[in-house]
Amino acid sequence: MPLTTIDPTAALVVVDLQKGIVSALTDTPVTTAVQRATHLVTEFRRHGLPVVLVNVTGRAPGRTDAGRSANTLALPAGWADLIDELDLQPTDHLVTKRRRSAFHDTGLDTLLRDLGVTQVVLAGIATSSGVESTARSASDHGYHVVLATDAMGDPDAEAHRHSVERVFPKLGETATTAEVVDMMEATR
Repeated sequence: MPLTTIDPTAALVVVDLQKGIVSALTDTPVTTAVQRATHLVTEFRRHGLPVVLVNVTGRAPGRTDAGRSANTLALPAGWADLIDELDLQPTDHLVTKRRRSAFHDTGLDTLLRDLGVTQVVLAGIATSSGVESTARSASDHGYHVVLATDAMGDPDAEAHRHSVERVFPKLGETATTAEVVDMMEATR
C-alpha cells in the first residue's frame, strides 16, 4: 500500500542502530540504510515530531536452532551505545529492549500513547528481526505503521527482501525515505 499520509501525531522509531551491531555490518546496503535513517531522524526533529531511538541489550531466554543461549554472553563495553550519527538529543526518547520487539516490556506503548502518537514510522536494523518484530507489535497495538524500507538493513539480503515484500505490506504502508520526507512536507 503506498504511503497515504503522515499523521499529525506520528513518531519515528529507529531500531538497533547501535555501535556493536552497525560496526559488524559494513556492507553498502546497511551503510545506506544508516544514512537514510539518520536523515529521517533529522527531519522528524525538524518538524517537532517524536524520535524514539531503540537499542538492545539482551535476547529472549530459550533455546533456538540458531544456538547461542540468551543473555549468557557479556556484551563488550559500548556495544549498546547508539551510533554517533544519530546525535542523541534531549528531546529524543531512548528505549532499551531485551527482546526482538521494541514494545515488549519496555514501556514504549505507554510512552507513545502519552505523546498522543497514532502512527509510527520504522527504520533500523535488522529488517527481519528487530524491525519486523517491532512492526508486528505496533500493528497489534493499533498504530498506523509506516515502514521506511530503504532506511532498513539486514545481514541477510533474502530475509530483508522477504520482510519488505511479503510481511510489511500486511502490517502497514511501505515507503522510501524520500516519500516519507515528501509526505511530511506536504502535511505540515
